[in-house]
Amino acid sequence: MKPESIHDHLVYLVGDNVGSESSQKNDLGEWASLSFKAQSADAGQWDFVEDRHQWQADSAIWAYSDGVGESGSVNDINSLTYDIWQGLNRKPNLDSILDALLPTLTKKASEDEISAELVDILGYEELDLVSQILANRQVVEERLSIFRAQNQPGNDLASPETIFSRGRQRIQETLAANASRPLDLEQERPQKERYPHIYTTMSHSGGNMLSQYGTKYVLPEGTVRQSEKEYEEVVIPPAKVVPPRATEHLVQITELDPLARGCFLAYKSLNRIQSIVYPTAYKSSENMLVAAPTGAGKTDVALLAILRVLDQYRSSDPQIPLREAINTSAFKIIYVAPMKALASEITRKFSKRLRWLSIQVRELTGDMQMTKAEIAQTQIIVTTPEKWDVVTRKPTGEGELASSIKLLILDEVHLLNEERGAVIETIVARTLRQVESTQSLVRIVGLSATLPNYEDVAEFLSVSPYKGLFYFDSSFRPVPLEQHFIGVRGKPNSALSKKNLEYVTFKKVSDLVDAGHQVMIFVHARKETVRTAMQLKETIIAEGELEKFSCEDHPQWSFFRRELAQSRNKEMKQLFDDGFGIHHAGMLRSDRNLMERMFEARAIKVLCCTATLAWGVNLPAHAVIIKGTQVYDTSRGAFSDLSVLDVLQIFGRAGRPGLESSGEGYICTTEEMLTHYLDAVTTQIPIESKFKAGMVDALNAEISLGTVANINDAVQWLGFTYLYVRMRKNPFYYGIDRESLVEDPRLGNKRTELVREATRQLARLRMVVHDPATGALQVTGLGRIAAKYYIRNASIEIFNDEFKPKMSEADVLAMLSQSKEFDQIQLRESEMKELEGLEKAAPCQVKGGTSTSAGKVNILLQAFISRSDYLNDFALISDMAYVAQNSGRIIRALLEISISRKWAHVTATLMSMSKSIEKRLWAYDHPLKQTQLKMETMHNIQRWCDELSVAELASFDAQELGKMVHLNEIQGAAILQAAKQFPTARLEYKLRPLASDVLKISLVIHKAFDWNHRLHGTIEPFWIWVEDEESLHILQLAHLVFHQSTDALDLDFVLWIPLGTKPSMVTVRWVSDRWLGAEEEIPISLEDLVMPPPPQCHSPLLSLPFLPVACLDPPLVGLYSTQFTSFNTIQTQSFWTFVQTNNLSLLCAPSGAGKSTLAATTFSSTLAQVPRAWAIYLSSRRSSARSVFTDGQQICEALGASIKYAQADLVLSRPKNGGIYIATPITLLAALSRRSPNEEIDGLDLVVVDNLEQLDSTFELALSLLQFATQTKPTRFIGFGDSLHDPSDLAGWLNVDAQSLYSFRPRDREQSLKISNHPFTIPHSAALFKAMAKPVHMAINEGNREGTAIVFVPSRHQCRTIALDLITWATLDSQTGRGYLPNTISEEVIQGYRAHFMERELGDFMAKGVGFFHRGLQKKDQSTILRLYEDGIIRVLLVPRDACWDISVRALCVVVMGTQYVEVNPESDIRRVRDYKLTDIVRMQSRAVQHSGTGHFHLFCQAEALDTYSRFLNEGLPLESQLMETDHLRNWIKTVNSKGFNLSKQDVFDFLSFTFLSRRVASNPNYYGFRSTNRDENISRIVDTLFDVSLVEH
Repeated sequence: MKPESIHDHLVYLVGDNVGSESSQKNDLGEWASLSFKAQSADAGQWDFVEDRHQWQADSAIWAYSDGVGESGSVNDINSLTYDIWQGLNRKPNLDSILDALLPTLTKKASEDEISAELVDILGYEELDLVSQILANRQVVEERLSIFRAQNQPGNDLASPETIFSRGRQRIQETLAANASRPLDLEQERPQKERYPHIYTTMSHSGGNMLSQYGTKYVLPEGTVRQSEKEYEEVVIPPAKVVPPRATEHLVQITELDPLARGCFLAYKSLNRIQSIVYPTAYKSSENMLVAAPTGAGKTDVALLAILRVLDQYRSSDPQIPLREAINTSAFKIIYVAPMKALASEITRKFSKRLRWLSIQVRELTGDMQMTKAEIAQTQIIVTTPEKWDVVTRKPTGEGELASSIKLLILDEVHLLNEERGAVIETIVARTLRQVESTQSLVRIVGLSATLPNYEDVAEFLSVSPYKGLFYFDSSFRPVPLEQHFIGVRGKPNSALSKKNLEYVTFKKVSDLVDAGHQVMIFVHARKETVRTAMQLKETIIAEGELEKFSCEDHPQWSFFRRELAQSRNKEMKQLFDDGFGIHHAGMLRSDRNLMERMFEARAIKVLCCTATLAWGVNLPAHAVIIKGTQVYDTSRGAFSDLSVLDVLQIFGRAGRPGLESSGEGYICTTEEMLTHYLDAVTTQIPIESKFKAGMVDALNAEISLGTVANINDAVQWLGFTYLYVRMRKNPFYYGIDRESLVEDPRLGNKRTELVREATRQLARLRMVVHDPATGALQVTGLGRIAAKYYIRNASIEIFNDEFKPKMSEADVLAMLSQSKEFDQIQLRESEMKELEGLEKAAPCQVKGGTSTSAGKVNILLQAFISRSDYLNDFALISDMAYVAQNSGRIIRALLEISISRKWAHVTATLMSMSKSIEKRLWAYDHPLKQTQLKMETMHNIQRWCDELSVAELASFDAQELGKMVHLNEIQGAAILQAAKQFPTARLEYKLRPLASDVLKISLVIHKAFDWNHRLHGTIEPFWIWVEDEESLHILQLAHLVFHQSTDALDLDFVLWIPLGTKPSMVTVRWVSDRWLGAEEEIPISLEDLVMPPPPQCHSPLLSLPFLPVACLDPPLVGLYSTQFTSFNTIQTQSFWTFVQTNNLSLLCAPSGAGKSTLAATTFSSTLAQVPRAWAIYLSSRRSSARSVFTDGQQICEALGASIKYAQADLVLSRPKNGGIYIATPITLLAALSRRSPNEEIDGLDLVVVDNLEQLDSTFELALSLLQFATQTKPTRFIGFGDSLHDPSDLAGWLNVDAQSLYSFRPRDREQSLKISNHPFTIPHSAALFKAMAKPVHMAINEGNREGTAIVFVPSRHQCRTIALDLITWATLDSQTGRGYLPNTISEEVIQGYRAHFMERELGDFMAKGVGFFHRGLQKKDQSTILRLYEDGIIRVLLVPRDACWDISVRALCVVVMGTQYVEVNPESDIRRVRDYKLTDIVRMQSRAVQHSGTGHFHLFCQAEALDTYSRFLNEGLPLESQLMETDHLRNWIKTVNSKGFNLSKQDVFDFLSFTFLSRRVASNPNYYGFRSTNRDENISRIVDTLFDVSLVEH
């Protein structure tokens, strides 16, 4: 039954045939308070005609919701205070709030805790209400308890039947009392809370809405509906103007300050809307939502918000000019526009308005990129939602913008209601979470057309409804608009429908021209502009009305006709004479400009155009007609309905401000779509969230970015979306029943359900790893790639099924074409013939042919690469552009997936295809097509020497090349230059086995082409990898770049070759990242490779009773008994050999095994037993030497011996009373270089050699010379080092016999050390450290939140950035704002310590429990930091790589945050990424070894390097001689010869026999470039090389 009047409607609602309780509630919810009525607009905004007590008492919903008794008065509601009840009653989810309030108020908790919970329930905007409730807590609790009791089941007073009956009776009484009142055409709705900045003529500020229950509201007063044979028309008159309020006044430009005034010079005053929002937009930093009609001046509102930021970052010094006073590097402003065309217009507009302040505005849309320099120079970036989503997914580069923005402007926010709305939700949620996590201020300003549920959008944008929410209805249009909605009769796309559309278009145009108006007709294809104009002209001629369209009497008609004569556009000329014009983006710019000038001058009456005119050019007309609403959407690949955004934008062109008092907008659509556009344009439909459809991909992006690390994070993140707002407001729309909302008002369960569902999908596709036990979420390489390249999860599912290790170009194209990004591409009968022709010309076979959409995508992509641009069908042209635009991105993603899976064959194929799409060339095309050669030259090359490679062409001279291609020498020179500039490389390699099953391939990559800055830019990137003998699997891979100044690059690949499975060969492949055909490969045979034998010398760890300190000599017992009571297992096992014998000995053991103690015990025992003993302690580094000196002072003092830092002139002189010299290899080598090599050293009793795992060329040379000088003397050498993979040759070099060699593996460590490895596939960059930040924070807090941690970072410059990231995660985790500072430390204590720092910033970080230690700090600050660290005030200590040897403190948790660092060449300033040395990693690991308890060591590194580091950390370090890798040996020979000693080849041979090198050239000859295992033969070759080089240099 459809009610004919309000009275009938009410009779229907309260009649006998009422529905169930829920349906009664739904009906009651729509007509709850019939006696309430707003006053006229000129009354005060808060005053109502009737007393609030009275109308609420008469409201049926009031009675129904509250279960009151007979009287129904407010005072009878159990005496709740009226203000509190009013505050609660305005909440839309009252029932669920009341259910949550009572348990909260009855809790036994502190007032702060109760207050926090009340804020959670009621929202932050209700702080005053929370305060009232707390002040009357006991009373409210009692009243709510009584209220709940009355609502118990079985209570007659509260039974739904009783309440409904009484409510119906009161409604009937109310109807009788109000019978004499005039009825509005609009049906009244439950009164919503009134906010101060809502400007509307409606009695309810939301507009004519459809409720969530489906109840329909009538159209505005004055609406006329007309029905004709051909069409139905609904005419909506202009809205009545909202009268000004008493407080309103137009802001004059003279009132503005100089900053704002300078940007509004063309204005006399701000308009009404701008004047109303001015105090908030320019005088505050409140988030804002401004909902106003198109053309009402919202862009200037955005400009006011921008000026607010500029004002905040300018100097207050009046002497400084404004343009110089603004600190332009302190802020970034982002303007998000819905379309590229609008972004371009905004960029032009703001650039012009802000140029006087030197503010840079740049557009960032589509495939545009911004360099770091451009980012630094730009203050305002105008972008689109999708582009900003992509940008903010990157933690660095463009992504760093997200961390520096101060203002985010979102234009056309009502797009939330469309599919693209999910992207807006994503970027807003990301911004709001950033604000929360960093505690930074990012102002959000939303601009929107009029929309019904503006409160919801305001809540989503964190806008205060009392301060930042501004709503202006359609009456605020600059020119009042009469809207005509026309539904053409006939089946859509039928002949009848098309005929009627042409008829109604002609009729409306004719009527409007008759009235003396200009008309713009908007069509949706370029060709349609001409067709429509011609069709109208023919109809007009047939009707005999052509004369009234003519503009020949226009004073400038002849002038414009002469200008038109210069145009080549025939249609323009033909149409102009009859008063018609055309305009579309396919016309020449000059023709478009002319057409715009003619229409503006009224020299034409009808302009047929496309929507680009509405977006890009401000060219108004009295009337606009939208002819048809079917638009071809390239993103969908199909025809779709014209978006409401486009309709509003086109309607915004209706009416000429300042020239006319009204405008008319016509939309001609199908009969079935009439209601849709009527409801949408008149803002009757609440906008809902479209986020669920894109939630899986959005969640993957957040996990990849690191902002979501577990299920709880994801649930919180979902709480920042518009979906969350609408699920609470309109639960039924999202499948949430009433009971669920009552039980869970904040929808925690529903959000968790949605998150888990999305997580299961991501985990199933292997995009994330989900730990069900902890809820942790970790992105995989696949998920990271999908987020980086904006790939949908549905496409990833296809790739998982279709991707194979070996694929041809045809296979790759077939897989790519199935991507879900191309789902919108549809087959159309009209294009089949053209598609079949393209398929025949396609180089690769097309799977599915023209019978499938994927086949069509495949054909179009191949046609694009082949440069087949001559298509006739407009839709097909658009489809090809869409396919080409997206294919490059998708194939790059496929390439990264292939690389991550180490698939060699398909990686090469994808690299080639990627470049084919970019260059629009096939791999079989001649490579020189990518250069700047002329077409004629290129044609002759292909004709006469197509079989020659680029390298072969480069080998000829210009004259030969000219003759070869049948051209002259000039053309030959051009070919030669192009060939020499074509990127290529020359590869050299050395095979260097590191162990019996580990091979290092050392590569040198020479740049082998001439650099041309125009061709190559600043860098030439390339890939290089090692693949197996079948070319199926990549064994190791790297991405490097050539610079103009680069001559060669060195690179090491480490391969595992399990024993017995040595391949016959591997291949090294070099591939340019940009140039097709730029590839090199070298096969490396492994047939003759000699690998070192497996180690056989490791010592088993024996289970022996610990030796007590008492076993030492009596003088030493007292020295050591105060430090420890017994030796550990490794010390006990090796004690006898080192302390009780004079054997030359070697101990290799893991860090923390007590090697230093055993070394000190040995030399102190020697000093005690041998009178006037002389010992040298050789330590690899000064830091280690200082530590030994400090520890040895007490011992030597007790034994009456001396201990000194060695000087070069003293280290080889025996101390007068005996003692020990502490020396470094550099000092010792300097001393030995002053002597003849044959001069013996007499009287040296003991040499202790520490840190032998760090043996470098200086260390080896110094120690070899010392051995050589003491070879005939009874000098004892003992060595110590970390665990080595094979120390047998080291022992042989030191003349240590097998019984005196103790070699323990790292796993023999007695202390408990938990080792965790964390691989990352992100290249070394700031993005990598952003991604690592949260896992590092979790590692720090793992197991012990109060324990200390040391985090090793690549450089001191990264300490601050990483510290800030860690503090952010610590703050989010603890929600206390203390970072890592222990809870026991008071603020007063922290303030006291701040004064101790020389560098102020260190105190700021200390206040968060974080400190830095590096060589760049002042000594006092270093000491202060270490003291605070040892006291537990600093919990997290950040240490750069190069300071790992300087630090002596340990930590419960040690994190190595990356194993690569950037090395800068001081001469060329070229930066190279280098890997950490294994010895550095072992040193860092040693800081986690605890003498009691368990230490934790976390290694975060590249996945490529993880196997190498893990293997040697577990098995022991490799050790090879570096003597021939530097000039130290050669320089020593020169030095000795310069002193007149004249070393012969035999002298050098004899000396080299004492080096570690002499051992290794026999054991591992391939590492040093030899094939023979004969030691003497290999040493002889080394000597010959040394003398040949010396002779050449001499």
